[in-house]
Amino acid sequence: MKSKYINLKETKNYEEIKQASEAIKQGKLVLFPTETVYGIGADALNEEAVKKIYEAKGRESDNPLIAHISNLEMLKKLVKEVGRIEEKLIDAFWPGPLTIIFNKTDLVPYIITAGLETVAIRMPSNQIARKLIEYSKTPIAAPSANISGKPSGTLVEDILQELDGKVEYIIDGGKVDIGLESTVVRVIENKVHILRPGKITKEEIEKLGIEVEIEKQILGEYVEGEKVLSPGIKYKHYSPDTKCILVYSRDNQKMVDKINEMATKENAIILCKTSNLEKYDNKIKLEMGESLEEICNNIFTLLRKVDKYKANLVIIEGVEKEGLGLAIMNRLLRACAHSYIEI
Repeated sequence: MKSKYINLKETKNYEEIKQASEAIKQGKLVLFPTETVYGIGADALNEEAVKKIYEAKGRESDNPLIAHISNLEMLKKLVKEVGRIEEKLIDAFWPGPLTIIFNKTDLVPYIITAGLETVAIRMPSNQIARKLIEYSKTPIAAPSANISGKPSGTLVEDILQELDGKVEYIIDGGKVDIGLESTVVRVIENKVHILRPGKITKEEIEKLGIEVEIEKQILGEYVEGEKVLSPGIKYKHYSPDTKCILVYSRDNQKMVDKINEMATKENAIILCKTSNLEKYDNKIKLEMGESLEEICNNIFTLLRKVDKYKANLVIIEGVEKEGLGLAIMNRLLRACAHSYIEI
């Protein structure tokens, strides 16, 4: 059975969202846009409904989900307390691409927390997402819309084939604004720990006068047995079927020379900045954009395209691991299964 389709790419007729909200109330799944990536949503407080998310994605149940809310009244019901630092983060970044981990109340089922006593929560700024939650009158648990391990969906066209029929409704809001999942943080002893980087950066949080620490798992490999507090850390993510390798140097010419050397030995595709397109001869090149924001917005769509070329190798230009670059490198390292060369 095909999913029911709601086209909101060029209209703001949010009344149509009410049909999808009825499906949420009935324990069914809805694919919908947020400002970060598309999500597969279910009633966060309905354990049987949330199970369907794991089934649709082929996702392991020890990988926690994020509960999306539309107002602070919802937050009060889901968490035991909101500390002073969490209040600062909420005031500065909600609604927006920041997920905060809190101690949960008994109302939150363990299925969305992977058995933990903490729950990850965010308030999206995307109006379609907010209206869906508001009309559903419940927080919505929603991981990225993709089959687990594959690149997240930033366009409905990219994910339609793998998810059509697995959800009751697909709400198409066009291309998302950001293109990478939210920053995930937890406050521990008055310090903000970044568990997954995203659009909200360490530097932006520090401007609030808050001390920030970046968890080692962000650029390192998951070690078996470690407790995972955030989605998107434990398993290989964002990966095409074609083998990928990430190459980076602060010296742009050194990076280009190394990639050219590698590409001559392989049937390779190169993902590169716009300014480097002409520096790679006689190879298929896919343009990531120039700014970090452009790369962020394009990278998942490009990772979905590469398998069509039947290449032996995808070589990806890296970026500096600062600001938004940290989030981009986090995703690319996982897409490449930590196959990485830094010169």
